[in-house]
Amino acid sequence: MSQLVIKNLQVGVETESGMTEILRGVDLTINSGEVHAIMGPNGSGKSTLAYSIAGHPKYTITGGSVTLDGADVLEMSVDERAKAGLFLAMQYPVEVPGVSVANFLRTAATALRGEAPKVRTWVGEVKEAMGKLAMDPAFSERNVNEGFSGGEKKRHEILQMELLKPKIAILDETDSGLDVDALRIVSEGVNRVKADQNLGIMLITHYTRILRYIKPDFVHVFAGGKIVEEGGPELAERLEEKGYAQYVKA
Repeated sequence: MSQLVIKNLQVGVETESGMTEILRGVDLTINSGEVHAIMGPNGSGKSTLAYSIAGHPKYTITGGSVTLDGADVLEMSVDERAKAGLFLAMQYPVEVPGVSVANFLRTAATALRGEAPKVRTWVGEVKEAMGKLAMDPAFSERNVNEGFSGGEKKRHEILQMELLKPKIAILDETDSGLDVDALRIVSEGVNRVKADQNLGIMLITHYTRILRYIKPDFVHVFAGGKIVEEGGPELAERLEEKGYAQYVKA
């Protein structure tokens, strides 16, 4: 069992007028096997939470703590966070010209495992995982995300998650840009990895459509840089009906 614990997390960004506070004291605990949906309006701080945990240099931690299995995440470099078991699926995955998907995945696996996977075994792992995500095996020879559609980029993110076996995965608007079929395939991939690896998931989304496929155990409403309400799946249904107006006004 793994546990990500966020206590009173405060985060800002440097602007021309000085430090601007974005997160104003976030408390959240995610255990293995749990799905926590983070919902809220644009500009509420959801993505800032994700990237701050992952170690993006744009964001400055001004207070609070983040630990993974008792280890201080905020003291780790970005690659140390990944090795510790954190995974971030980005809303807009970047292109990496000149690096094939196959080389990228094997290099990442080598860094995490401390030794290179045996080629024959690794090729089988990759082929099997791609098949489950309905990805053409030819994608492994293409440059990372270069010329990929939105759905192909998101499938590649879930492919990484399945092969790299993190403890806690942060999925930042994974449903963004997906058509109905791609949403179903990606969601099935998330559910499969969660079940197989007892993965803890922070699922950031605006909409409830992905929650029809990936059932949350907990729903947290973000507004004004903090969690303002918490509940179960029924809270997401209420948000679908009434929106975020009441939280924005508050």
